[in-house]
Amino acid sequence: MKVAVCIKQVPAKDAPLTIAEGGAWIREADIGFEMNEPDSFALEEALRLKEKHGGEVVAISMGPERVKTTIKEALAKGADRGLHVADDKFFQLDPLAAGKSLAAAAKNEKFDLILTGLQSDDHGFGQTGVLLAELLGLPHATIIMQIDVADGRMRLKRELEAGWFQWVELPLPAVLSIQSGINKVRYATLKGIMGAKKKEITTISRESLGVASEPTQRVERIYVPQKTKKTEFLSGTPKEAAAKLVEKLKFEARVIA
Repeated sequence: MKVAVCIKQVPAKDAPLTIAEGGAWIREADIGFEMNEPDSFALEEALRLKEKHGGEVVAISMGPERVKTTIKEALAKGADRGLHVADDKFFQLDPLAAGKSLAAAAKNEKFDLILTGLQSDDHGFGQTGVLLAELLGLPHATIIMQIDVADGRMRLKRELEAGWFQWVELPLPAVLSIQSGINKVRYATLKGIMGAKKKEITTISRESLGVASEPTQRVERIYVPQKTKKTEFLSGTPKEAAAKLVEKLKFEARVIA
């Protein structure tokens, strides 16, 4: 099987974030970056499929030069080669433009399967896999918990709400969005890290793909939520006060259904 995994580099969880001038994104100059955690589960699933069925795993990532460190991490864990879609301003792309760019980069590779994480830890749109499938004209399924491949088809276990699961069948090729936590992500071994230095990373500029990037949506402003305190006394009998409390918890705080 020839499997592609879309991995995104995001700000490290402990990075001190400050908002950039203009208010639409963060200042990236002095912070660390890491592989998007949901994508690491997709990568692990791709590596397990290769170990079971043979083939090749290609790590695809879009962004500036620093993104190559995340691709190298994927190579150290077992991916066979990397594809870097270079774009210094990729954070300005909306999900559709990002999906178009990744679809154009993957189109000529003829992948049997393309995996994405459920969502990114920074924007959290959760749209990449769905858009990628539509743009490539491939079947798609989300929130995948298990993949069984046989005779050019897949039997997939999807997680639904309230503890329910669903089994579906899809033909290959296809695009899948992998549920976080479905597997135990491996660490890169010393041998893998050394071997990654010899593996190929192909770089193509996003502009060379000829994909239009006019946004269909844009981030107007990001901000740190303001911490506020409010005390409210509920009058009436205990029964009336309890009813008012339930109403506020349900419709204002939204912590009960």
